[in-house]
Parts: sequence; C-alpha cells; structure tokens
Amino acid sequence: MSIQTTDPVADLLTRIRNAIAVGKTEIRVPTSKLKFAVADKLQKANYLELVEVEDVKPRGILHIVICKDGGVARINEIKKISTPGRRIYAGVSEIPKVKSGRGTVLVSTSKGIMTGQEAIKNKLGGEILVKVW
Repeated sequence: MSIQTTDPVADLLTRIRNAIAVGKTEIRVPTSKLKFAVADKLQKANYLELVEVEDVKPRGILHIVICKDGGVARINEIKKISTPGRRIYAGVSEIPKVKSGRGTVLVSTSKGIMTGQEAIKNKLGGEILVKVW
C-alpha cells in the first residue's frame, strides 16, 4: 500500500509534531530528497538528534531520532509556512526572524535548502518552507 500526499514536507512535520505530542523519541517515514534535506537541516540546527536513511526495497525509510530516551524534545513548535496552494517567497531582506532569533526558518533557495541565517549570509532569497523554535 502506497500513501501519496500532495505535500510531503507537511506530512513529515505533522509526524514529528504528533510523535512529540505523545512522547515518542523516534519516527520512521518514507524518504525523499526534500524530506531528507529538511530533516538534515533541522538536525544541523540542533532540533533533532539523528537523521539517517535506511535502504530498503522498494523505497528507503527516513529514520529520525527526535531526542534521546528519557530526554525532552528541543522543538516547541514546528509549522509549514509555504503550502502547495499558497507559496510564500521572500527576498534576502525579507527573510523573517523567529522568536527574536531564538528560532529559525528553512528556506528553499537556488543553492538548496538553507536556514534563514545561512540564506542571509549567502545573500539568497527563496521559498519559506518551515518555521521552527
């Protein structure tokens, strides 16, 4: 059985949000390049503990460890900003700050997925994908 969603990133974020709400420490989701890029940036921004791809047939599985056993999740809120029906684009000067710099946004630029700070540093704008703090 294959479950196809119109917005795979929103599905990933919902699974992470639901896992945090019920106290799970890890999740497994069907992988894609975009899901892996988003999860990898969240790991590098220190919101997730571990992100790895498990190679299984017919499609890989993205294994995400939200926090260590007995630990507390570092994500307070995670939200999809740009949706398939309403894309949100921002130039380099319009990239939003989240919680006065305590949070971050993920931006899809011409050079790949970046955090808001990386996009500003590289002077790139793009589609605002995710807000997290």
